[in-house]
Amino acid sequence: MTKARTMLSLAADYLSERRALGFDLRIAGDQIIAFAGFVDERGHNGPLTNEIVLNWVQGEAKRGSPMSWARRLDVLRPFARYLARLDPATEFPQTAIFGRSHRRLAPHIYSEQEICDLLAAAWHLAPQGGLRPATYATIFRLIAATGLRLSEALHLHCGDLDFDQGVLTVRNTKFRKSRHVPLHATVMAALQRYLAVRTRHGAPTADSPLFRSPAGSFILKRTIQRVFRKLTCDLGWSARGGHSEVRIHDLRHTFICRRVQLWHEHGADLDNAMAALSTYVGHARLSDTYWYLTGVPDLMAVAGKRFELFAARVGGDHHA
Repeated sequence: MTKARTMLSLAADYLSERRALGFDLRIAGDQIIAFAGFVDERGHNGPLTNEIVLNWVQGEAKRGSPMSWARRLDVLRPFARYLARLDPATEFPQTAIFGRSHRRLAPHIYSEQEICDLLAAAWHLAPQGGLRPATYATIFRLIAATGLRLSEALHLHCGDLDFDQGVLTVRNTKFRKSRHVPLHATVMAALQRYLAVRTRHGAPTADSPLFRSPAGSFILKRTIQRVFRKLTCDLGWSARGGHSEVRIHDLRHTFICRRVQLWHEHGADLDNAMAALSTYVGHARLSDTYWYLTGVPDLMAVAGKRFELFAARVGGDHHA
């Protein structure tokens, strides 16, 4: 009698097959392996069932949100199809029981005072005058001034800064592309001041991390997020928007929204400006940049007015 295979072995075969076809599946692969381990640890035998899937998706303590549960289902769905090829009795929730997995929630748009307060709080981190406060304050300032993603800022090398040209090179971004980000003179000056502090803790080379951890390596995302949560808690902030708490990523949202507001106030050609902004912040699609118009009520009013003008122009053309 053939012994039933473990879910981990099935997951390993599935991931091997998909990666042989060119799929990366780094994050999804980790989650599928975690699910398979969950199934095996609970002694589940036989075909996949809705019950075991939902137990893992929601977690034993039912933590998380419906959107995060929906995302977990999306990750498992291709693996479940693979299992169904091997065993037609495989079960998997077929409907969007938790709603859509990719719902864009309104961000927290920072006020100028909030950004100033965040930078001041970072500068007061221990040890006073040391590398740690200079590092965190500079990271937050850079993201607020350029709209970089946190991961992009944390993975910068010293050689990515060109002070002669006033340009920052962001390499191998979210979509495996690189781009040049022109920097304002005030941002370049802030980075020069930071490097003066950083040099006292180890001479920088072109390949060394721009934002250096105490151990000399790149700073981990979870580390800076932990520090950020402590700062915002001390500041007593409450999130505005659809998220449960203020996020570092909201600095990127704020940069884009404020930029569009300024262009609108100065009568800029928004269509051309948005195309340039999309390239600057590293969006793969222009529609991703236009979504930021929904970030604040004033920009929604701008979008509504532009649509009214468009509709009036189209209506006039039809009656010409």
